[in-house]
Amino acid sequence: MRGAMETAFLFPGQGAQAVGMGVEIARSFPAAAAIFQKADNIIGFDLSKLCFEGPIEQLNTTTMSQPAIFVTSVAILEVVRTNPATSNISPDVTAGLSLGEYTALYAAGVIGFEDALLLVKKRGEAMQAAADAAGGSMVGIIGLDETTVRQLCAQAGDGELLLPVNFNCPGQIVVSGTKAACLRAEQFAAKYGAMKTVRLDVAGAFHTELMSSAADALSEALSYCRISDPSGIRTIASTNAQYYGSAEEVAQGLVKQLTSPILWQKCMERLVADGVKKFYEIGPGRVLTGLMRRIDRKARIVNVSSLDSLMELVSAQPFTA
Repeated sequence: MRGAMETAFLFPGQGAQAVGMGVEIARSFPAAAAIFQKADNIIGFDLSKLCFEGPIEQLNTTTMSQPAIFVTSVAILEVVRTNPATSNISPDVTAGLSLGEYTALYAAGVIGFEDALLLVKKRGEAMQAAADAAGGSMVGIIGLDETTVRQLCAQAGDGELLLPVNFNCPGQIVVSGTKAACLRAEQFAAKYGAMKTVRLDVAGAFHTELMSSAADALSEALSYCRISDPSGIRTIASTNAQYYGSAEEVAQGLVKQLTSPILWQKCMERLVADGVKKFYEIGPGRVLTGLMRRIDRKARIVNVSSLDSLMELVSAQPFTA
């Protein structure tokens, strides 16, 4: 491993969106406002207004939520980077949950802002189109281990597609497949000992073969994108919990994401095993903060998602004894 790694920046994925995200930070920090304005100019519509004011129905769509979360995360990151009180906080490694991996690669200097934003926009559009064509759904299964979830999928699938695809933390695994199979999974889960199930508000069966047309579209978009070989700051790939070593691996990993499981728990366990002691979740919501506390209770994690949390970081020395 190249040198010691102590600090990781983590970036959230789809589902972290909320109306009003980033608005107070943009009003308080010109650096954040500039990122929102730059994004509006690049994609040609008022994404900032959608983040700040909604409506939630539009913000929640796959097409809009993905660029919205990316831009909000980058805006918060820019404040951390440029504010004199926090500019000394820098990552040795970055990670992102599915969509968040684009922010992680941007933060590591592997993909530029414009390329990353246009890729994320294309990704959202392609995933929505694939979902419209193939249907599908996703369900969170709470309280079961991987072996039991696979047994549940085998029965509930009943010959249809149903697979565990998001290994988030101990006792939280998301399954993805046809709508009928997901409905049966909800009905059968209690029999297998699940505490509860949660239907995800997503357009389709993400991270399965039903997203293959989206993977093809993303692969073509990536061929026009400038990707640098990782150097300095490292980024861990969410599909295999390995560090990216080349631009080619990055492009392959981003395409693979769409049709493959996301191994978030393994990624975080790898970072802890490799010596990371400080984690910062940067972006809207608190999903990754909650997952980390389930993965490793000893891990020190700071959530930077709101003006209050940002001001707390600015005004205090983080991780003081």
